[in-house]
Order: sequence, then structure tokens, then C-alpha cells
Amino acid sequence: MPSTNNPHKPNDAARGKASANGVYLISPSGAIEDQAPYSLAMQQLINHGWTPYADPGLKARWQRFAGTDTQRIGALERAAKQNKARMVMMTRGGYGWMRLLPRLNFKALADADKFWVGFSDTTAFHLAMLGTTSSVTWAGPMLLDDFGQQEVDETTSGCLREAFEGKLEVLGFRYKACTPNMAALDERGVLWGGNLSMVCGMIGSPWLTKAPEAGILFLEDVGEHPYEIERMLLRLLYSGIIDAQKAVLLGSFNGYSLRSNDRGYTLQKVFRWIASQTKVPLLEGLPFGHQQGKVCLPHGMRLGLATEGRQAFLLLDQGHV
Repeated sequence: MPSTNNPHKPNDAARGKASANGVYLISPSGAIEDQAPYSLAMQQLINHGWTPYADPGLKARWQRFAGTDTQRIGALERAAKQNKARMVMMTRGGYGWMRLLPRLNFKALADADKFWVGFSDTTAFHLAMLGTTSSVTWAGPMLLDDFGQQEVDETTSGCLREAFEGKLEVLGFRYKACTPNMAALDERGVLWGGNLSMVCGMIGSPWLTKAPEAGILFLEDVGEHPYEIERMLLRLLYSGIIDAQKAVLLGSFNGYSLRSNDRGYTLQKVFRWIASQTKVPLLEGLPFGHQQGKVCLPHGMRLGLATEGRQAFLLLDQGHV
């Protein structure tokens, strides 16, 4: 993958101009439908020590999107150029990022030295930034999903703060191995992935012509039945992508209903069957996805993965911000 400026540390000039607690908000995917969650989320950002700045096109609507493609590209360009905030947070997911990719200047977005953060549909952006510029972006909370709540999860808020301030060094979580008697892990690799549907949609595209090898792949999804999850995992398996990784971390897979004809066919059985088809360890339990309580993950960063007992640890490079 091509290289760019140091993706881990913004230049001093960019950092000095931006508000230390500023959050510039954009809507590159689905439209904001309800005012009440939006208002609550903005207040919750303030309650948690952030200063929100809404892009002028934040609440635009066109079809199902937060504005036309041109309007949403304009918001991205403004976010990259503005000096109010170093953090750029997505308001919500849905669908829309992939329509924008052919018209985006990823080098300019990388050179802006912003802390880009979001998840779900934002996976397309994370993967494109990695595939075109080797940049580190952040898979983490979004405005409506995580701050539009009466009670904001402290793990979500605290992890975001530590990541933004460069103080996040270790992410620990309790895991369940999908393979019996899995040996302890001590690996290093580039962390990449995100929403499983988006990963499958992006691999082989001009923005991610080849999946990273010897990496640590993390995955989550919502609203997909276990057979659909299996089908997408098999695509990654049969194309050699899973076998080329050091490990696969499984986050939250929810929002689906089992059916009468499943007859015991569950998501856990899907994971265990997939694990039986590869030598690469699959670990359940990563606190990430469409859920309350998620960590902030440095997408594209080379880091360590270690296990001890039932605990797994992601070990970040110091000075990563």
C-alpha cells in the first residue's frame, strides 16, 4: 500500500489551531430523521466535555441520504479544511459512503491530519483510507448511535477520550475462543475490518484491491441472519483472506431473529464451524459493533494481540495520535 505522511501524529500546526475538545460533525451516509435524538446527542457531547460543531449540511435530505452525493462530498471537504476541531465524527451510518468513493481525494483527506471516527457504513471510508494512503482512522462511536441516549456508556465515552488524547495503550476484553484448546496468542499485525457486509463489498474494489495480509481482522454486523453471516465469512475464507490473517476478532452480531426452520442453527455454531475450517484463531467478545458500550479501534495501525487466560489484549503503539 502507498505511504503518506505520518498517519499516527498530526502536525503541530494543525493541532494548535483546532479546539482541544472540538468535534466536527458530518453526515456522509443516511439522513438524520428525528430532531429529538439529535438534540439529546449534541447535549450529551457537551456533557462529556466536547465542543460540537455542526457542518452546514448536517441535516440535509435527499432520497434516503443526508443530501446529494455532491452535498455530502462537500461536507467531507469542509471537514478536512476546517480548523475548529481535529476530531471529525460521523452522525450515523445506514448507507451512502460507497457512492462517494470515486470522487474523493484520499490523499487530501489523509493529509488533513484529522481524527476521523465512525463505524458501520463508515467501514467503507476506513478501508479506502487504508488501501489508498495507509492511513490510520478510528472505528468508534457516532453521534446518534452512541450519544443520542439518556445514559451514555462510560466505556464508549472514556475510550474515545483516551484514543483522541493519545493515551490509549491497551484495550482488554474477555473473549471466547471459537476453536477448542486454542493456544495463547502473541501476535502483531495491522488492525483492519469493521462491518462484515462492507468488508465484503470493498475487497477487490479500486480502493482496496487486495486485503491486508498477516493482519488482525475485526468484524461486526447488524440485522443479518446467521446464514447470511456464514455466507459472507465463507467468501472471506474461500478467497484466502481469513487464512492470511494472524487472528479474527468477532464483535457484536445482533438485530436478527432465528426462524423455525433453523432447528438449532445458531450464530455461535456458525462461528465454530468457520473456525474448524481454518488454522487462524477466531475470538468472540470484542466490545465493538451496533451496541451500547464499544471501544475505539485504530483502523490501519500495526499493533499487538495477546491472550492470557480468558483475557485478550490489543497493545497499541505509544504516540499513536
